[in-house]
Amino acid sequence: MTKKRIVVHDRELCRFDKCGYRCIKTCPINRSGEECIFREESGFPVFNEDLCIGCSLCAKACEKAGFSAISVVNLPKELEEDPVHRYGKNQFALYRLPMPKKNMVMGLIGPNGVGKTTVLNILSGNLRPNMGIFKGKVEWDFIIEKYKGTELQDYLERLAGKGISVGYKPQHVDYIPKMWKGSVIDLLKKHEGYESVVKRLGIEEMLSKEIKTLSGGELQLLAVVAVISKDYDFYFFDEPSSYLDVKQRMTVAREIRSLAKTHEVMVVEHDLAILDYLSDHVHILYGRPGAFGVVSNPYGVRVGINTYLEGFINEENVRFRDKPIFFSKTARMATKDRVLMEFGSFEKAFGQFGMKTEPGEMYKGEVIGILGPNSIGKTTFIRMLVGELKPDKGNSIGMTLSYKPQRLVLEDGNLDVREYIKNNTSIGMEDAELKRILSLLGIERNLDMKMKNLSGGELQAVLIACALGREHDILLLDEPSAFLDVEQRLKVAKIIRSHVEGRDISAFVVDHDLQLIDAIADRIMVFDGERGIRGVGKTPCTLNEGMNRFLKTLDITFRRDPQTGRARANKPDSQKDREQKENGQYYYPN
Repeated sequence: MTKKRIVVHDRELCRFDKCGYRCIKTCPINRSGEECIFREESGFPVFNEDLCIGCSLCAKACEKAGFSAISVVNLPKELEEDPVHRYGKNQFALYRLPMPKKNMVMGLIGPNGVGKTTVLNILSGNLRPNMGIFKGKVEWDFIIEKYKGTELQDYLERLAGKGISVGYKPQHVDYIPKMWKGSVIDLLKKHEGYESVVKRLGIEEMLSKEIKTLSGGELQLLAVVAVISKDYDFYFFDEPSSYLDVKQRMTVAREIRSLAKTHEVMVVEHDLAILDYLSDHVHILYGRPGAFGVVSNPYGVRVGINTYLEGFINEENVRFRDKPIFFSKTARMATKDRVLMEFGSFEKAFGQFGMKTEPGEMYKGEVIGILGPNSIGKTTFIRMLVGELKPDKGNSIGMTLSYKPQRLVLEDGNLDVREYIKNNTSIGMEDAELKRILSLLGIERNLDMKMKNLSGGELQAVLIACALGREHDILLLDEPSAFLDVEQRLKVAKIIRSHVEGRDISAFVVDHDLQLIDAIADRIMVFDGERGIRGVGKTPCTLNEGMNRFLKTLDITFRRDPQTGRARANKPDSQKDREQKENGQYYYPN
């Protein structure tokens, strides 16, 4: 019988030896004489979902004890089916699978923690689905019979016969230097055909570099090249746009689209403009992060993304978000006028690369977005402001700074989240503002987890919280959107704006997600020049002027979706593209 609810128990967060089994003691079913919750030999509590009445008293008791290891989840009443896979009793459950198809790119959209990686592991053959059965090995014949007469039957038969080869571009490219030593060419020469891919992406200068010296964007491109240059049946790309600038994102999107002419391609992407550009159809994944996930039917890309933002799937009668997500349909006006500080021009040379910035000023309560191609000096400018780098010309601003770097690299991943935050903030874990930030970013429930076990999005959230939790006059965030899902990105934008305006300070935010910059910035500082050779940072200007100036250098135009206000990239040389260029409106025509 299909369950009406599931109970998810995170053993990494459970401290039964400290709480004295509050969950068992508070359960009304247990108190009536039955065993809804019982101890197994290991000491961990186990939950009988058939007896559970969904009161959530066990979860509340666990949370009150400070551990948040239990989630009692009432499943959507329309979900009248068994899970495709469940990792074990009281663990994450995935319902349904997307269907890979040739001659098109299938996109997956949804919050972090609802099963996108599980989908990949199943479709790649790394994980055999157990159909929610924990006892004994589930045979392929049984699994295939469940999908008899569906489009997935043929795919699963190929999978069972090990007739599918899979290329996988992972999410967390920051780990590559830990896995591979030597130069880029040493790694890529093992992949026949890499030369043509490298040429199309325009990254020939990367080949001689040591992998350990690569930037986040270069690591992303290396991972993409390594996957694309080998011939597979099925390609899966997990967040291929992270760390890439706008032009690189579009170039990589075109490469991925070209694969779909002869292969099956699936992409997870949180930059909506890029997902829209490269996908033909999308599946929405929804549910409770860390507890369960459901894969929707496929939709055309525009309808699918808008349905996801709406938070309601009409065909399935499921609402998975309380309020729809809408984006502003007009550019933010610069209204701040109280000067916090003025900064002079900077100059810095690294071998053949040289960069300089024009002088400017920052206002109290203002966020300045920094846009520009990679390898052109944006992070160098930030590091000179911070004092990590000494400029050849110019002086640091002499104010207290808090900096979140681009790369998510940990010196000691064995620290738990609570200890890491204590070591990397100055206002204390009991501070009301820090508690609010930890709650809004979903960090509270992970405080007892090891840093090394966090996902990319969870790690990003912790590093953002630490930057906000240090004493500072100016906040500097380098690519805060990387690995965050759509809702998290908008939540971070609101948190940063509230933080900056509430404390009457200022912030610089470097990012390549134009939707995030549009949501967060009062003004824009544009960097242009020649990648790896020279870079020039312009004086901050209005949001509208800065966006247009930046996109004009890339020869790319964006429009707003009339329903949601989100950014949509125009196809090159389309009628809309030509019209906007003629009117000088590269970003969101009025």
